[in-house]
Amino acid sequence: MNIQHKAHPWHGINPGENAPTIVTAFIEIVPSDTVKYEIDKDSGYLKIDRPQKFSNMIPTLYGFIPQTYCAEKTAEYASLKAGKHVPRGDGDPLDICVLSERSVTHGDILLQAIPIGGFRLLDGGEADDKIIAVMKGDEFYRQWSDVSDCPESYINRLKHYFLTYKHLPSEKSICEITHVYGREEAHEVIRRSMEDYKIHFDCDK
Repeated sequence: MNIQHKAHPWHGINPGENAPTIVTAFIEIVPSDTVKYEIDKDSGYLKIDRPQKFSNMIPTLYGFIPQTYCAEKTAEYASLKAGKHVPRGDGDPLDICVLSERSVTHGDILLQAIPIGGFRLLDGGEADDKIIAVMKGDEFYRQWSDVSDCPESYINRLKHYFLTYKHLPSEKSICEITHVYGREEAHEVIRRSMEDYKIHFDCDK
């Protein structure tokens, strides 16, 4: 009997034949989630990381691009663009926020996304970029081809979430956003994270 196994969302799924122009995104959490889910790196199943603190809720679909890894090349680029030494990546797959007009009610799904920009987040000094993308074929958001097309208030909402979602009001954030960048820079971050993945995980190298 032919036994089928579920592909590991990080290691077993192609990041996209046309990456970085169009990428596959694995969605972990959606705006209605009141707990933060994230992938369990060993099993590939979603696990509960922690309840969302206070009223913090992710403004977009959120997950990662498979077969990416934030390590040396990603950190090197962050150092170059931030104008400060970034010693390492955060050791996770590259995060992606996906805009969609339609409501998606749960995570643990795959979708095709078109990167339009991102922001350079340093979490405890480590590179933790967040790619901003639109869902492929979305009737409303497909008109945005670069982050410069987004209203500033929308970007500020995303920035606020990632600067505050880990911390109590009395705590000082260890996260810093150095830049918001456009499509071409997002493509370079994706390419570098794919290279980092091949260096650290490619068994055929």
